[in-house]
Amino acid sequence: MCSLGVLVLSYLVFISMSIGASQAELSKDVMKMIRKVNKDGPYIGVLVPSSTELQPIFKSSSYQPGDSYLHIDCAGRRFHFGRIEHKRAIITMTGKGMMNAAITALMMCNFFNLSAVLHYGLAGSADKNLNLGDIVIPQFWAHTGLWYWQKYGQGPNDALSSEEDGDFTRDYGYLNFADYTSSNDDTHNNFLNNVWFQAEDVFHFDGAPESRDKAFWIPITQSFFEQAKKLEGTALEDCTNTDSCLPRTPKVVTASRGSSASIYIDNIAYKTFLHSKFQVSLVDMESAAIALITHQQNIPFIAFRAINGPAEESSSKSMDTHIFFSLFIENCLKVLTSFVKIMKEPYVKNLSDLRNISASSLRSPL
Repeated sequence: MCSLGVLVLSYLVFISMSIGASQAELSKDVMKMIRKVNKDGPYIGVLVPSSTELQPIFKSSSYQPGDSYLHIDCAGRRFHFGRIEHKRAIITMTGKGMMNAAITALMMCNFFNLSAVLHYGLAGSADKNLNLGDIVIPQFWAHTGLWYWQKYGQGPNDALSSEEDGDFTRDYGYLNFADYTSSNDDTHNNFLNNVWFQAEDVFHFDGAPESRDKAFWIPITQSFFEQAKKLEGTALEDCTNTDSCLPRTPKVVTASRGSSASIYIDNIAYKTFLHSKFQVSLVDMESAAIALITHQQNIPFIAFRAINGPAEESSSKSMDTHIFFSLFIENCLKVLTSFVKIMKEPYVKNLSDLRNISASSLRSPL
């Protein structure tokens, strides 16, 4: 099983070779533009999952288009240049899922002169205390889709293959599928058996080649988290233009943990399991990947996610949350731009406070 970081690096090597072999002239033009815009940096990098989150930025009163270049296209990505709250910014769409998010984040971090990376989008709630529309800012992120799937007949007391070599571990616990069999019989079993949650391999940009740390919980930048707490009283909208209103007025919440995987989770039982096992507040498909890349690159990072799915079955099943998606996104963007206003600068690339976090401290935030 390959780690996310290894797959992303392999992809970027392939892209570089392809550009060099078949698109040499384009590559020269792109690199010339990148060198030029980097002289005007550093920039705040803003990553969003889809056009649903991208277009509202360009329509926001907080955004101004770039002075020289409006965008640079590279490997299917379009990097838009402008200002958010009068601060230079690069905005791009990652695409859906962990792989797309990691590839785009690494491209942005390696190509451009960045002071920070910000990320926003929608998420499902894993905490019944959160309400629809709440904007949640986790302090730690985990990739909960990196599994060791144990063969049928083995259990918690059986070592995983390559466990002694440090490739896999039982430190973070497992999900037993039989626990969720719809049966009143305590002797039930399930051929799907167990999946054990695994830590990511972390390759630091300034570390020794082929040396790696392990991290299950990836922290955002601590100073950013402290600054974000000042936004908890931000007034958010609770009604759409059509006067459809949320049951409760949403709020900004700083939380301990969030989780990501390339899985759209619309299953209450699994959300409940993740909250019980790892105390995560929300689930999405990209944030942990971006957190890992920025952590490896020592670039400050923070993510803002708007809750668009409940942690438990709603008493009002007829409620269509899709009509509120634009409201959720507008509120989330409002919190992001408010953060940009108060964000302390300058930050110098590769000198973030993530450098001082030891590998042992990444095992658990508690």
